Amino acid sequence: MTINCKGQLIDLSLPKVMGILNITPNSFFDGGRYSNEGEIIAKVEKMLAEGATFIDLGAYSSKPSAEFVSEEEELNRIVPVVQLLVKHFPDILLSIDTFRSKVASACIENGAAIINDIAAGNLDEKMMEVIAQYQVPYIMMHMRGTPQTMQSLTEYDDMVKEMMFYFSEKIAQARSLRINDLIVDPGFGFAKTIEQNFEVMQKLELFHNLELPLLVGISRKSMIHKSLGISADEALNGTTFLNAVALIKGAQILRVHDVKEAVECVKLFEKLNA
Repeated sequence: MTINCKGQLIDLSLPKVMGILNITPNSFFDGGRYSNEGEIIAKVEKMLAEGATFIDLGAYSSKPSAEFVSEEEELNRIVPVVQLLVKHFPDILLSIDTFRSKVASACIENGAAIINDIAAGNLDEKMMEVIAQYQVPYIMMHMRGTPQTMQSLTEYDDMVKEMMFYFSEKIAQARSLRINDLIVDPGFGFAKTIEQNFEVMQKLELFHNLELPLLVGISRKSMIHKSLGISADEALNGTTFLNAVALIKGAQILRVHDVKEAVECVKLFEKLNA
């Protein structure tokens, strides 16, 4: 299973790690930590040295009840950072965490390689057209509503069945536009209670029926720290455990704040399956 990133075929038969870089002042874990060029470059250099294949760059916090950020503000935040990182790391594979087609387009034009859309096109009807135009890999996440409303939309008759139907529709829409490289993200923490998040993890292997690469992003999320009665800062051990579970259940990409520990997980998983 491969994806084409800027002409480079990335083999996902060996799981890969995607490091998170939030340039938002209000992200749930690392908001405001990377606010100048030196800090941003140092953080990315560290993640790449630790073994990250992708860097996921976001300028709009999608935590529950996150404040609204205008399109203009998101563009002003993110495009200069894309330019900065592509200049300093010419071979970088940048994923852009956005649900807006104009932001996606601007970032791709400046060297981004992947679009990571929490809404799978539901919040911008032009998003898939942009993906089709540029033919970049497209991460489609499951979510209901918006970041501001999603936690009030957790009622399901059969959650995993409804998620599979959601993805089937999205895949059909993408294929109709001849989008080649699709990645599925179940959306841990998005329109799901803590108990529902664990149900998705328990049934994660079912998503392989979609026959697409599977991305798991549970890094330091509330399903971990609230379950353990600790803070997000203390949730690395729990994150590592659930990343290992995700790998055993077939995840091909781990999206994480802590690259070194996730890469170690992947290496030990390889040894287990050698």
